[in-house]
Amino acid sequence: MGYDAQCEVRVDGQTVNAKAVLEQKDLVLRGPLRLSIPLARISEATASDGWLRVRFDGRLAEIGLGPAAQKWAQRITNPPSRLAKLGIKEGIRILVLGAVEEAFVEELQAAGATVVNRMGRGTAPAFDVVFLAVERRESLQQLEVLASKIVPSGAIWTLRPKGQRAVTEADTMAAGKRAGLVDVKVVSFSDMLTAEKFVIPIAKRPEVGVTARRSTMRAAARPKTPPARAVNPAGKRTR
Repeated sequence: MGYDAQCEVRVDGQTVNAKAVLEQKDLVLRGPLRLSIPLARISEATASDGWLRVRFDGRLAEIGLGPAAQKWAQRITNPPSRLAKLGIKEGIRILVLGAVEEAFVEELQAAGATVVNRMGRGTAPAFDVVFLAVERRESLQQLEVLASKIVPSGAIWTLRPKGQRAVTEADTMAAGKRAGLVDVKVVSFSDMLTAEKFVIPIAKRPEVGVTARRSTMRAAARPKTPPARAVNPAGKRTR
């Protein structure tokens, strides 16, 4: 279960069925009861008996999430950092292309990543993560080349302006599909940018094919066990 759910909600004496969505900066309720609660204004978030209880501005909202209530409460009280949401780990190699803020590059380096801003001339996959800042649709054409530059388990993040028609979500998804990639995650990168994550489909990753071939070869190499002969009730073998 992600951070959106159709559920029962109790607030200000009302009980309604609504859709709850936990976004980066807000807890949003949609439906008969429409409410957006900034996370910065939530003074307490607890979970018990399958209910998420949120206190804000002297009010209480109760959201029936079942087993997921604890997970939501934890995310509200201890939200993940931007680098955690982007999957950045120490020791990985990152390629940054386009107008990416220098402050973000420094943030990556401080986390122990190696960051470069050129693809290089080699043909072998060299990067664990790529960040591609996209300001025009034409920039998305780079995805086809970049797909060959990431390791099989790597990722490409596109960074596009929010609320602008120059590059839309549909544009980005279509370009990823043309490059043979699949989109698996969308996060709010900043107040101005949306980040969309693309990866190589599992079935097309090189090691998957190698593993499958090795499994087939091992199965073929196993000695065949002769079929057992049946035994009749009298204890005599039958043919």
